[in-house]
Amino acid sequence: MPARPEPVKVGQELRIRGPGAVLPEAGMPAGHGMGRVRLVQIYRIGAFVLGVLLLAAFTQAGLALYGNNQARDVLVHQVDPATLEQFRLSTAVTNQDTAIRDYAQDGGSGNVAEYRAAVRQEADSAARMRRLLAGVPGHANVDRLITKATADSRTWRAEFADRVAAGPGGQGIEPDESRQARTLLNRARGDMTPLQAGITRLHDRAAAKLESRADIALWSAVAALVVVVAAALLLVLLFRRTVLTPMSALTGRVRAVSQGDFGHRLDVPGPAEINELAAIIDAMRGRIIDEWRASEEKTRRLDAQTAELNEQTEELRRSNAELEQFAYVASHDLQEPLRKVASFCQMIERRYGDQLDDRGQQYIAFAVDGAKRMQALINDLLSFSRVGRLSRPEEAVDLGDAVRQALDNLAALREETGAEVGVPDLPAVPGDRTQLVQLFQNLIGNAIKFRRPDEPPRVTIGARRAGDEWEFRCADNGIGIEPRYADRIFLIFQRLHPRDEYTGTGIGLALCKKIVEFHGGRIWLDGDVADGAGTTFHWTLPARPSTTDSGGTDD
Repeated sequence: MPARPEPVKVGQELRIRGPGAVLPEAGMPAGHGMGRVRLVQIYRIGAFVLGVLLLAAFTQAGLALYGNNQARDVLVHQVDPATLEQFRLSTAVTNQDTAIRDYAQDGGSGNVAEYRAAVRQEADSAARMRRLLAGVPGHANVDRLITKATADSRTWRAEFADRVAAGPGGQGIEPDESRQARTLLNRARGDMTPLQAGITRLHDRAAAKLESRADIALWSAVAALVVVVAAALLLVLLFRRTVLTPMSALTGRVRAVSQGDFGHRLDVPGPAEINELAAIIDAMRGRIIDEWRASEEKTRRLDAQTAELNEQTEELRRSNAELEQFAYVASHDLQEPLRKVASFCQMIERRYGDQLDDRGQQYIAFAVDGAKRMQALINDLLSFSRVGRLSRPEEAVDLGDAVRQALDNLAALREETGAEVGVPDLPAVPGDRTQLVQLFQNLIGNAIKFRRPDEPPRVTIGARRAGDEWEFRCADNGIGIEPRYADRIFLIFQRLHPRDEYTGTGIGLALCKKIVEFHGGRIWLDGDVADGAGTTFHWTLPARPSTTDSGGTDD
């Protein structure tokens, strides 16, 4: 039969030595199917596949929108303005004829100026049309029509208009000359009709392309939306398949075990984490069965040893209670805060304390202590993660008030150790009041905790102005820190001392570093302190924009 755990007292702390209640890592059963894959691998692959699909969908939608914008730009910024210039070109030719005939009949330099302006307008419109239609598919035919229209217009001007403009004016036009000029002008005006038709074809082509690109953009956006919805549904199905369904199956099996069906195996299919959890609980079930069988065997063989039999029976009841408690937690309270674990354990101790032996009460004490330490660790992690996220910055936080609040929070520790804390006048800086109080509380608390056993702790806070920032220091007469650990102490979960010597979660200085860096400063360990002369931390915080701070005398 397995050996019973024996409590061994070390000072005021109780340690249990005996067989483990769960499988060691090497004894975990080999997974099969999905049991060989961990959740992190499943979700990593799923996230990659969904990311590729979403990227492809949104890339297609982006390209479609880009093409739609290009088609719209061609129509709005090139073809439509070219159409307007075609009308201006036609109007310029008409204005040339009107101005030169008025000059021939009436004379006057104003008519010649109007004629010259109309000629420039024709040239400008033709040049702008070519420039606007450059790069538009099919613009070569329009360029040819523009060239023909301007060439016929130049012929009319050379044969008629320029000669009239060069003359004295006011002498009229000979009938034969007028008929010949009209023929040349009608030829130039006739070129406007195919030119207008060519631009109209370009307009229709650009409009059709814009409509096609708009349809593609619309369906691409719809496809992207469908991919997003499908990705969300696949994510829900994946979570249900890999977490909810296996956990529901595990809950049912654990509930059956908690109700007395100890032969019910906990072989739950699912990812590796679920398999490991089921194996651990099943190991506990196996331990209960082994102890129960051993107790029955001992009862049959040792009828004379009644006291030992009663002790084994009590041990079996305790093990059953432990399994029921664990089954309840595993099936119902996996998502409950750890504080409930401690609360219910304390309630069990108060209500059933007279029914438990010393070992049972010690187990409960261990559970309460472990839950509280885990709760403290989670609280510290929450505080660590909240830095920079849940902050209420103020323009001016009086650090003197912040230190006084931190000292009030440490009042019990200071009174217990007889600590002396020297605090000078401190400035006001912009920042989050709660986090700055926590910064001073952690540094002063560490200085008091890591004290020398032969003298009361003395802590000194100081500050001095250094350009656009304040430099602070916290010095103590404690046990000190070796310079080679200067960088390691600011890492999360890094401890330099065993847990049984100094309590804590190893997050305090990492939290201080994160608070200081969130406020735009830096923190470091003073490496110039002599060995055995205590510890001095320095950190900086940005000063307020105004220079009216009265605090900051180094103490």
